[in-house]
Amino acid sequence: MTGNANRIGIDLGGTKIEAVLMAPDGAILARERIATPPDYAASLDAIAALVGRIEDGGLPCRTGLGHPGSLNPETGLMRNANSTWLNGKPLKRDLSARLGRDVRTANDADCFALSEARDGAGTGADSVFGVILGTGVGGGLVFDGALHAGAGQKAGEWGHNPLPWLQADEYPGIPCWCGKSGCLETWLSGPGLSRWHAAETGEVRDAADILSAQDGPAKASRARYVSRMARGLAHVINLVDPDVVVLGGGVSNAPGLAEDAEAALPALVFADGIATPVLKNLHGDSSGVRGAAWLWPPECE
Repeated sequence: MTGNANRIGIDLGGTKIEAVLMAPDGAILARERIATPPDYAASLDAIAALVGRIEDGGLPCRTGLGHPGSLNPETGLMRNANSTWLNGKPLKRDLSARLGRDVRTANDADCFALSEARDGAGTGADSVFGVILGTGVGGGLVFDGALHAGAGQKAGEWGHNPLPWLQADEYPGIPCWCGKSGCLETWLSGPGLSRWHAAETGEVRDAADILSAQDGPAKASRARYVSRMARGLAHVINLVDPDVVVLGGGVSNAPGLAEDAEAALPALVFADGIATPVLKNLHGDSSGVRGAAWLWPPECE
């Protein structure tokens, strides 16, 4: 494809689809959001219509898509998506055929990590671990400005690792939708935090309230949340030792959360110090769709 250096990024979420037209320097030239149809064929139709409107009769753009779950590299079929109508479907192949161009795809957490590494909070870092703390928990790894998806297209999937160093009242862990128990997602997702806070205190509160309020029960749960997140991140740092960790997702908007997690890490990592800062994202809710556009690197221009 030649003649158009702009890129299109698409973020296919469970409730909304967002598309942006992005210039080579990362500037957003156009943006549109629509509700996600809970149907596979209708989702393809909606994405194709979005792309047509964003291009507005211009030359076709290189297009990237961020999605829940992952693509099985052997079968080309989607798996592990909480938007269950995508599972078992050849999303990349079908969307490429519908648009008449190769569409690059990646997990939405991978797109977040790529966005923050390319021109966000991790700009200039050789290695970035991007974390999503939202309705689910995910992550992505970027090395030298390029996404590291791994042999099975699931690198960075820390949300379905177990919470490390369980304390007595945390054993045996909370059952997870994946079929296991004690996954980090059950402790660190927004719904997970609300559930275990309610179980421990009897209070029904949302994650944002728990992490920002100053009453005793909220402050105690925030301290437990920070401890649990830091324990999970310590394992990532022990294994990968990234230059920077960037937090994203709705839960990460809690004031001071990144700073508190960073302060808890030195006592947990297997080292006599820690050089990895934990930072809040720069691009907020736009990071996923920006990262989808960045799936096409500069050398493709």
